[in-house]
Amino acid sequence: MNRSNQKVKHTLEELKTERDEAQREIAQLENRQKVILSKQIDAERRARTRRLIERGAMLESVFPELMACPNAKVMAFLCGVSRLDEISRLLAKATSDSSTE
Repeated sequence: MNRSNQKVKHTLEELKTERDEAQREIAQLENRQKVILSKQIDAERRARTRRLIERGAMLESVFPELMACPNAKVMAFLCGVSRLDEISRLLAKATSDSSTE
């Protein structure tokens, strides 16, 4: 019976070792997931920043007079422009065209 106890003890030690290795692997994978998520969030932030800069440059090139205006006046101007019927039609056309790309 001593042999079976040794065998069980050996198996228990192997299982504990295997469990510890699995836990280390889980910890490594969780850390890797955090790193990947962080990179994804950073890439999304950079893409948004780039888009905002590009669109701001477009706005300034189309309406250079707005460069000297404070943000509140630019916002008021854009809100006023957005209420124009022709702008609503152009916006609807532009958004429907971009969704088919």
